[in-house]
Amino acid sequence: MNDIKHHWEGVYNTKTDQEVSWYQETPVASLNLINELKLNKNYNIIDIGGGNSNLTGYLLKSGYTNLAILDISSKALERTKAKHGQRISTIHYITSNVLDFEPYLKYDLWHDRATFHFLTKGEEIKKYVNLVNHAVKHGGYMIIATFSESGPKRCSGLDITQYSAEKLKDVFKDGFKLIKSFEDTHQTPFNTTQDFIYTLFQKK
Repeated sequence: MNDIKHHWEGVYNTKTDQEVSWYQETPVASLNLINELKLNKNYNIIDIGGGNSNLTGYLLKSGYTNLAILDISSKALERTKAKHGQRISTIHYITSNVLDFEPYLKYDLWHDRATFHFLTKGEEIKKYVNLVNHAVKHGGYMIIATFSESGPKRCSGLDITQYSAEKLKDVFKDGFKLIKSFEDTHQTPFNTTQDFIYTLFQKK
């Protein structure tokens, strides 16, 4: 676990936003899914691996008030805090490996575009599944976006697990119902593309 933390601290200490392939200036696909849900602005929302994401900034502008960001890299969270400026006090920043995360509340929406596909071992995936089953409220939502089966096989020098909507549906079938899925091609800052699969689940 410490090796993984060291890896990501190194990434965020040496690379700018525009120097990492997954960066999005505007996370359109995620925002569209969230807007479709028409959630109460007081609902608890957490962005997993969101230390370099602009998602929470857009959610703040939309009036959401109970936001959290979890990231293994403290440097990534520092950069995001700087982006949020005076709005920093309205967000809960959590420095943790997601597999070590022990949530103290239930979330209405769990969003992950950055972390789940980096879990390549069966025991890691099982632990993540158990975590979201515990952390998301009954009737709450989970957005999982991963590299698709036509997407990259590695990212940031690390192996990843590719998924289809059916594979994700099977992984989370015990606790969640698949509501919607679609493929999306991400344009990287380097003018290359990465294929993602986006899935929206609801807690049973």
